[in-house]
Amino acid sequence: MQKSMPVLKEKKVKPRGNRKLLFILLLLFIILLAVLFFRSSISKISEVRFAGNRYVSNEELWKTSGVKIGDQYFGTSKGTIRERLLAIPSIEDVKVDKHFPGVIDVQVKEFATVAYELSQTDGHLSAILANGTNVSLTDKDVIVEKPILTQWKADDPNKALLSKELALIPNELLADISEIIPYPSQSYQDRIKIYTRSQFEVVTAISLLQDKVRYLSGIIETQQPGIITMLAADSYIPYEGAADGAEQEKETTQ
Repeated sequence: MQKSMPVLKEKKVKPRGNRKLLFILLLLFIILLAVLFFRSSISKISEVRFAGNRYVSNEELWKTSGVKIGDQYFGTSKGTIRERLLAIPSIEDVKVDKHFPGVIDVQVKEFATVAYELSQTDGHLSAILANGTNVSLTDKDVIVEKPILTQWKADDPNKALLSKELALIPNELLADISEIIPYPSQSYQDRIKIYTRSQFEVVTAISLLQDKVRYLSGIIETQQPGIITMLAADSYIPYEGAADGAEQEKETTQ
């Protein structure tokens, strides 16, 4: 008897060419969408909003940030904008938020105002910030609620040190201080003289100010106006007892 041979099944060839063509068409479609997107207005910066800036103008922020309306939204880094704006001396911190489509919010935090300075040449008022930066004031209706620095040279390093010390002192302890002038001596190159709104004169040093000012309010509240010395040793002389030249000479040589 003859045995029948089993019929071998032919392998079906998968249409690989169709899959490859489909992939190419899909890739071209994605590229086309990307080109259309990046050419459209929705992919570009349409608005930049600045907030929190008092001493630096919006124009300066625009210029320093390097951001322009119409720039690519996704091509602008939040970190880059922040780093550029931190180069402005009056700015302490910057927070940048991006909101699609096209909006960038920039929240600026400037250094706190610790004092004001009156120019000896034209009487112009400027603000002294916590990092020692001097900022010109354009607003004529400024409420001067901080001490005024007078007779200070522009390059005096003690002015920057004083600014940092004033930033560490609570506002309630500074409220009575109206004016601070440099008053150096051989023993204390950083010595200063403070005039208060309650008619006291206070002689102390910048390096001692943070500790000494805590006791100042107590003296002012309990004593009559006079001269207070707060250096290595503290002393108080009412104006009636400080009239003679010997006491004045003693004070200037400390």
